[in-house]
Amino acid sequence: MRMIATSIAAISAGPALAASGPFFSLSNTNFVVAVAFLLFVGFLIYMKVPGKVGELLDKRAVVIRSELDEARALREEAQALVASYERKQKDVQEQADRIVAQAKSEAKTAAAQAREDLKKSIARRLQAAEDRIASAEAEAVREVRNRAVTIAIAAARDVIAAQMTAAEANKLIDSGIETVAKKLH
Repeated sequence: MRMIATSIAAISAGPALAASGPFFSLSNTNFVVAVAFLLFVGFLIYMKVPGKVGELLDKRAVVIRSELDEARALREEAQALVASYERKQKDVQEQADRIVAQAKSEAKTAAAQAREDLKKSIARRLQAAEDRIASAEAEAVREVRNRAVTIAIAAARDVIAAQMTAAEANKLIDSGIETVAKKLH
């Protein structure tokens, strides 16, 4: 009631009242609007609309609070997931770096081994070539000796045949047979 009286006093003291005549008249639109407004506010209070609006706002506040709590929980979960993925990414990056380093090390080792194998292969091939050259050289020397012996025998035969008589030839044949017989027995 006190509120209504205060509202009426505030309205009646306005400058619009001084210009339009008496305030408590049905011909004064300000008075009619003020009465209608007060009746409307009274009706709303009688129907307990402010309480219902308060309840609805409280329910909405509870819903919003639960949504905020859920959003906060989801945010924390998302941050935990992000941190987990960042750790996993870091672990994967470290593992990839280790794999790359190991591959480089293995490549260096393989290159060094390939150089060693190449050196050994070249050394073997050089040795094989030198052995073939030595063998060919020995074969050539043997062939030259054999040919020299063959030529010397042929020359000796010609010389002996020209100087030897039949009796001397028979004597040499007998001597050769005796030598062979002594060596065989």
